[in-house]
Amino acid sequence: MLQHQIAVTLIPGVGDIVGKKLIAYCGGVEAVFKQKKQNLRKIPGIGEKLITSITGNHLLKRAEEELAFIEKYNIKPLFYLDKDYPERLKHCPDSPMMMYYKGNADLNSDKILSIVGTRHATEYGKEMCEKVIEGLSANKVLIVSGLAYGIDTSAHKNALHYGLDTVAVLAHGLDRIYPPLNRPMAEKMIRQGGLLTDFLSNTIPDRENFPKRNRIIAGIADATLVVQSGAQGGALITADIANSYSRDVFAVPGRIGDKYSEGCNQLVKTNKAALIQSADDIIYLMNWESTSGSTGKQKKLFYDPTPDEQVVINILKERGTSSIDLLCQKAAMTISKMAPVLLNLECQGIIRSLPGKMYRLDI
Repeated sequence: MLQHQIAVTLIPGVGDIVGKKLIAYCGGVEAVFKQKKQNLRKIPGIGEKLITSITGNHLLKRAEEELAFIEKYNIKPLFYLDKDYPERLKHCPDSPMMMYYKGNADLNSDKILSIVGTRHATEYGKEMCEKVIEGLSANKVLIVSGLAYGIDTSAHKNALHYGLDTVAVLAHGLDRIYPPLNRPMAEKMIRQGGLLTDFLSNTIPDRENFPKRNRIIAGIADATLVVQSGAQGGALITADIANSYSRDVFAVPGRIGDKYSEGCNQLVKTNKAALIQSADDIIYLMNWESTSGSTGKQKKLFYDPTPDEQVVINILKERGTSSIDLLCQKAAMTISKMAPVLLNLECQGIIRSLPGKMYRLDI
């Protein structure tokens, strides 16, 4: 099964969106490679060149090589239909069919913040990055970034320093670290966070890979914070993707005329990002108050849930954080029936609504 899951990502000309449709049409990932040519011809968008690739054995052979690499280095594969696949990414149409993970952080953590910015970070940018992460340390937020020089490095380094798990999304395979100077930090992150990629081993960090990996940085988190950015750059691409996923976007403002504050100021000016001056702003906007003390929220101690409400409670007890789509699926309810159930449970203080139409128990 895993060999076929890897192989389907190798079909030339088939991206994540078409690949998922192909699997659904065929009835499973193994079925893709067992289809007869006449059946494949009936699938819209599948031509003779793709059929030749699918029915040949070279894709399965390359997948077998990757399988050996995964097993040798104890890498965890995450297929989009797997239970452990990041729940937030499942709701992004172009999310990777397959990812490869080395680490111990929970990719379905209750609170995940992506931090991005320019490779040419100034002292102001680094100071603001540290200030925000220090302020989030009591809230156990998982910090995600891209391991690049500048703001990315500052985000990972400060997360490690202040005791937060931090995950790097890579633009290459797990057989290398780029930039090489960040290897010692990356090794620490495997023990306090992790390394995540949708690229196979032997994939080098080509320029076009970086914008592609940005969709994971944007989609895996509840919100994306842009600390510093020029008028153009990868951080702004990530912010645009996060907006397209209906995720919150924040930006640290800078002095007018500063080259590496132009992007952040423009995001705020055009209402594409909320202005952030400290971690408290993020905590307030995301409703991420620290769980170390009282939240000040009065919960109903003696509440008799309805049968439908009890079903939802049981699902959340079992799965932790879940999306409304998954709740509907597990509870066999329509969204119109589920919505008032969730609203009442939230009013009773039993569940909490999270960004991205996610819910978790609050008792």
